[in-house]
Amino acid sequence: MAGVRTETVPEELAGQRIDNYLLRVLKGVPKTRIYRLLRRGEVRVNGGRARPATRLSAGDRVRIPPVREATGGEPMKPSAQIMRRLEAAIIHEDERILVVDKPSGLAVHGGSGIAYGVVEALRLMRPQARFLDLAHRLDRETSGCLVLAKRRSSLRALHAEFREGRVDKRYLALVHGRFSDGTRRVEAPLRPEAGKGGERLMRVHPEGVSARTDFRCLRSYGSWSLVEAILHTGRMHQIRAHAASIGHPVAMDHRYGSRVADQEIRPLGLRRLFLHASSLGFEAPHCGRIEVETPLPDELAKLLERLADD
Repeated sequence: MAGVRTETVPEELAGQRIDNYLLRVLKGVPKTRIYRLLRRGEVRVNGGRARPATRLSAGDRVRIPPVREATGGEPMKPSAQIMRRLEAAIIHEDERILVVDKPSGLAVHGGSGIAYGVVEALRLMRPQARFLDLAHRLDRETSGCLVLAKRRSSLRALHAEFREGRVDKRYLALVHGRFSDGTRRVEAPLRPEAGKGGERLMRVHPEGVSARTDFRCLRSYGSWSLVEAILHTGRMHQIRAHAASIGHPVAMDHRYGSRVADQEIRPLGLRRLFLHASSLGFEAPHCGRIEVETPLPDELAKLLERLADD
């Protein structure tokens, strides 16, 4: 049990919400406990009560009450193997931006039963970075380009680029069915719905939020097609939901895919979602244009070789 302490907010964390700030400084404390502290008024900013949405400014003094970790021990940390894997996957790093080739199966952040994700691991790997946060997100099973910001000002600039559609985001996906040559644009609004077990799904619905994906067929393999998907908006599960809505679900997609189709390809060794964030292009707030590319992971590239041999 730590005693009452007062933290001064550094310039790097200015503009952050108090709930996110507490998640950073109270490592291993469950979100439910943090929100309970806020509801009870036990967290104070410059002497006043703070709500979860309270934004912090540089120099603010945050009073944090005594807190005991829910598990009574050290929070689970990524293994040395995971951290070595992430270190090798960094494809761009400077004083403000970090880009990693995220492995499939690793969440971008912890929560909802996940002890840690990419951002928590990278914070341990870069203790000198007082601020490190996600500029966008990838699904847990999706691999590829993931951007993080090392400064709050850089994060705000990147968020604006993503929000305004100024980031060139391209993915590679294997979809079921023979995809017509050329480019197919899907402009279909998406709305979240509750699926089996309470999981969140995105469905095409006229009352949903606008979403646009351009699909371009790169090669056909019998009853499967390799496509490039270009995102013009950034909705949750957008590529997967749009691909399924036009009758071309992504291979091994357990939420939006086809079990029958997946049974065809599983014998060839595919065990994961075939979706890879292959390239990103954006204007960095300090050094101009940054463009990064990542090749298909070995397991996906080998699958395409097997399909080509059939």
